[in-house]
Amino acid sequence: MNFIFDLIKSYSAYIILALLFIIIIEFIIILCNTAGISKLKHKYRKFTRGGKNKNIEELLTDIMGKLDNAVETSDKMKNLYGGINERLDKCIQKVSLLRYKAFDDMGSAALSFSIALLDAHNDGFIITGIYGSDECATYAKPVEKGIPKYNLSDEEKQVLEEAMKKRANINN
Repeated sequence: MNFIFDLIKSYSAYIILALLFIIIIEFIIILCNTAGISKLKHKYRKFTRGGKNKNIEELLTDIMGKLDNAVETSDKMKNLYGGINERLDKCIQKVSLLRYKAFDDMGSAALSFSIALLDAHNDGFIITGIYGSDECATYAKPVEKGIPKYNLSDEEKQVLEEAMKKRANINN
């Protein structure tokens, strides 16, 4: 036992320096851990949005509930969007208008017209208004899948072709 005490006495300066070095290293480790814990606390507060009485389980339960609601709302919006898209297909989307002079004796005014109104599937109608010196006549001719039900004039054929060339606003 005396040997150990003698050894400690003779190397006491080195032992004290080694212990001081260990204390300094532990102090640095404590500072690093404190900084890390501070960052974790900041992230935890941000994660819990400042809620002091919420634990992780309650927070995750709330988040999962909100996520389920968001998914449900998204599904409803998809269904609504699909219904709107179906209805949009049947709305007039392609329009072509041509004004022309139906009769040579009418002067320079192009008062007659033909207008084609079609949906995304080229269903619709053509309206033609012919203006003469004594009278005005208006005709409506149905069109299904781009094929007219009645014979068309050259002007009506022209507006039908122009309307069918246009692109429908379909967002599928």
